[in-house]
Amino acid sequence: MAATIRDVARAAGVSPSTVSRALALSELVTATTRDRVLQAARELGYEPNRAARGLVTGRTHNLGLIVPDLANPFFPGIVKGVQARAHDADHAVFVADTDEDAVAEVKLARTLAKQVDGMILCSTRMGDAELRALAADIAVVVMNRRVDGIAAINVDNVGGMRQAAGHLAALGHRRIGYAAGPSNAWASQQRLDGLRGATAGLGVELVELGNFAPVFASGVAAADLALAAGTTAVIGYNDVVALGLLSRLSGRGVAVPDRVSVVGCDDIALSAMCSPSLTTIALPQERAGRAAVDLLLSLLNDRAAGGGVALELETQLVVRASTGPAPDG
Repeated sequence: MAATIRDVARAAGVSPSTVSRALALSELVTATTRDRVLQAARELGYEPNRAARGLVTGRTHNLGLIVPDLANPFFPGIVKGVQARAHDADHAVFVADTDEDAVAEVKLARTLAKQVDGMILCSTRMGDAELRALAADIAVVVMNRRVDGIAAINVDNVGGMRQAAGHLAALGHRRIGYAAGPSNAWASQQRLDGLRGATAGLGVELVELGNFAPVFASGVAAADLALAAGTTAVIGYNDVVALGLLSRLSGRGVAVPDRVSVVGCDDIALSAMCSPSLTTIALPQERAGRAAVDLLLSLLNDRAAGGGVALELETQLVVRASTGPAPDG
């Protein structure tokens, strides 16, 4: 039979209410008493009831995580990082998928807010006003987004695109295509801005192929546009789009990288497994997830102190077989 709070109280020589305070509100008991209660709890294998603890602390010890598409191989790495760090901090995580639907995201966030202490919104498609309204009611951290006054964890999208453009320019490419992501995606605009600045500085022509959903089929469609535009290299908004580019180019008998080089962004596991393996901009997915939890927990302790904190993690170009020298002529 599982140990109860009364068992711990008897073993520690204190009242059940003191055990409850020692486990949930440790500042209300002496250090000696808390250590005695914790030792008794460990020896008995006692696990506090989250619901009961919530009645004492006013917290659920649950965190919410909303992502736009769990089928996208980029997001499981974020989820893994969030769950691992939350587990370390004795918090549970509720995960929700919006299927790239901004309206559904708002409804999900409002529903989830009733069950959690704070929320992480990854690549959110909400408008700024909706985000601020949500953040006024609950602690919020956004990922791959920047809104003044809201805590954020981002990656250096601009720097990553500079690395990609510099790599291709060094290989002799002078006409580069870019298959951008959704027009309402903050990260897509950041990557486009970085690529525009980098190519202009390198004397490279950038061919903007349009905005695409971040899915495999988009890369297939973008490949035809890239070939029609006469580009010798193409950068996909993410690795999934880049994999679509590789597939379509292969289907049309276009050798990669002999005739066209391809670059992705994210460094998902599949990028190293495809043929040719994909040159890509590596984003620290699990580290970003862990950092988001740390920032959210700090917000829960002091909403005023961390509301405007924005952290940016480095990106790194990983060169593989899908890029090579520009073809002659």
